[in-house]
Amino acid sequence: MKLLLISNSTMAGESYLGWPQQHIKDFLQSSVKRVLFIPYAGVNLSDKGLEASWDLYEAKVSEVFAKLGYELYSIHHQEDPIAAIKEAESIAVGGGNTFHLVYKLHQLGLMNAIKVQVEKGIPYMGWSAGSNVACPSLRTTNDMPIVEPASFDCTGLVPFQINPHYLDAHPQGHGGETRQQRIKEFIAVNRDLYVVGLREACLLLMQDQHLQLVGAHPMRIFRYGQEPYEVNPGESLDFLFK
Repeated sequence: MKLLLISNSTMAGESYLGWPQQHIKDFLQSSVKRVLFIPYAGVNLSDKGLEASWDLYEAKVSEVFAKLGYELYSIHHQEDPIAAIKEAESIAVGGGNTFHLVYKLHQLGLMNAIKVQVEKGIPYMGWSAGSNVACPSLRTTNDMPIVEPASFDCTGLVPFQINPHYLDAHPQGHGGETRQQRIKEFIAVNRDLYVVGLREACLLLMQDQHLQLVGAHPMRIFRYGQEPYEVNPGESLDFLFK
């Protein structure tokens, strides 16, 4: 499989998809000409409804990909979404609300279709919610459940969970749980799964059966019965597949 799982699309003060652009270019290279975009996590980009939001999302991402030399087209314009997945040269899944994204993927029968094609070697990239759906479940998303999907199950392209935008901070005066506390709740009842706290400006790249962390920060690893610990870029991630 070829996977590019990005924590976040934008860093403060940068253009949209600014920091990962070169990584996207290196990932797709010249073998891909067209990228099928899945915009269903975008629910509030327009006050004219979901379709208008997806149109705006497509235009925003298309502008970036065009600069990189790729034509991007959105699945929400395709008459047969499953056929579009089967015919795609590459798939990109945008961030936003993971619950709505998973809701639509199940509603349209796309979750398994994506899994099948990516396991055949079709390059898959996602950022934020798009990285969440590469995991076994959406249950380590940060998002509010604004809609109820048919299932929390996702593609399971990787056998571990990702928490995008992972933060260590606990804002002063905030009475709620930290991100680490929430993830510890998850592993308390899901004892067989690793959770990767993927910090911003970081991504996971998988190709040639090798997974690596790329970015400016280490990632935090959670597993039941172990104290959370850090893994740095360049260190082996083979343990995530055991």
